[in-house]
Amino acid sequence: MPAGMLTGAVCNGSASAPAPGSNREHFCDVGLLRANQMKIPAMVLAAGRGERMRPLTDHHPKPLLTVQGRPLIEWVLRALAGGACSRVVINTAWLGDQLPGRLGQRFSPGLDGSALHTALDLYYSNEGQDFGRALETAGGISRALPILLPQEGDEFFWLAAGDVFAPDFAFDGADVERFVASKMLAHLWLVPNPAHHPRGDFGISAQGLALNVGPDDPRPSWTYSTVGLYRRALFRQPWCAVKPGNPMGESLALAPLLRKAMDQGLVAASVYEGLWVDVGTPERLAIVNQATMRR
Repeated sequence: MPAGMLTGAVCNGSASAPAPGSNREHFCDVGLLRANQMKIPAMVLAAGRGERMRPLTDHHPKPLLTVQGRPLIEWVLRALAGGACSRVVINTAWLGDQLPGRLGQRFSPGLDGSALHTALDLYYSNEGQDFGRALETAGGISRALPILLPQEGDEFFWLAAGDVFAPDFAFDGADVERFVASKMLAHLWLVPNPAHHPRGDFGISAQGLALNVGPDDPRPSWTYSTVGLYRRALFRQPWCAVKPGNPMGESLALAPLLRKAMDQGLVAASVYEGLWVDVGTPERLAIVNQATMRR
């Protein structure tokens, strides 16, 4: 593993993988996860430059901007700590040293109302240090997979963004269990289209499958919230051409991989109707900091 790719706490590996495609694969995955209360790792995206948020992001990465008294990324970390998450990998690039400097190697939210949240070990995939730039979403995931899923038998992970405000989203173990028992490569949470993205991203079938709808498709569409459950296989051939671990630092978008898998009926979706804001501009940052949006 190249220098600079892995920082943070050290974790133990899990059991080896069963034969791909066998019934035993699902039995073993579910059994191992149930033993750990269906908790799986999560990747939080935090490598972007935040161009639309300038000048606020000239000196701080966007996930560290303050929202309602906390760094924006802390809201997703708190939600993960209260849900079915075992540990977190954060990818960094722009001003990337500030994230581990602020968050450290362990996130401990403590008590939140009546619910005791679990402390999470934090790991960092340093795209800026390794390649001098961010690798886009799929490129960054591919780069982080050796940290995120260090053993071949580790197959599933959450994905979320460090610059989205969705404080009430539940990273639920029941969703993990259903996903593990399915043949899906991904399960996406979609949201009603915000004013700045009226066309949306994907549709949903009556059977709960995500649909690859184009801009001229008359069917309803929703916006991808950035939250999803993923299977390692989506980041391998035939879906992803980047070599495991992305050793060359190739930039790769996530949407084309998802659309290919959708065309084969291998991506599921749900609609999330709770509070959700893509904090992408100073105006939206001001909105989420208004008293009327406080929880």
